[in-house]
Amino acid sequence: MPRASSPTKPGSRAARSTTGRWCWRARPMRTPEATRRRAATERRGRRAEWLALAALMLKGYRPLAMRVAAAGGEIDLIVRRGDTIAFVEVKARATLVEAQGAIGRVKRQRFSRAVRAWVSRNPFAAALTLRADAVFIGGRGWPVHLVDAFPIEGL
Repeated sequence: MPRASSPTKPGSRAARSTTGRWCWRARPMRTPEATRRRAATERRGRRAEWLALAALMLKGYRPLAMRVAAAGGEIDLIVRRGDTIAFVEVKARATLVEAQGAIGRVKRQRFSRAVRAWVSRNPFAAALTLRADAVFIGGRGWPVHLVDAFPIEGL
C-alpha cells in the first residue's frame, strides 16, 4: 500500500515517527517575523561575545575556544591567563541590572555540566585553576567582567 503524503493541519508540522506513522509536533511553525527576531537576537549575542572577548584580551586573557556546546549546555568563551582557565558566560541586555539577573540556577547547572564535559576531553586543564566568570553588557557601556561569578558544580 503506498504511503499517504504529509497530512496538513493549519499551524502545525507533521513528522514521520520511527514506526512510519505521521505524528503532529506540539509546537507550531515559526512565522517569518519570529524567524527574523530570532536571527536578530542571535546576531546580538554573537556581537556581545566578540565584544566580551576583546575586553578580556585587553586584560591579558588568551582565547582557547568560543561557543562550546557539550553535555546539554554551552560555554560562550573559554579563556586562559597564566595558570587559570576561565569559562565565561556572556549576557547582554538593555541594562546591566537585567544582564546580571539573567544567569539563573538552571543556566548555572547547564553551564557546569558543559564545563565538566570540556575538562574531561581536555586533560591538560586538570592541572590548572578553573573558574566560572561572567561578562555583562548593558546598553552602550563597556563590558563588566565579574571574576568567579558562580561556583562550577561538581568540580
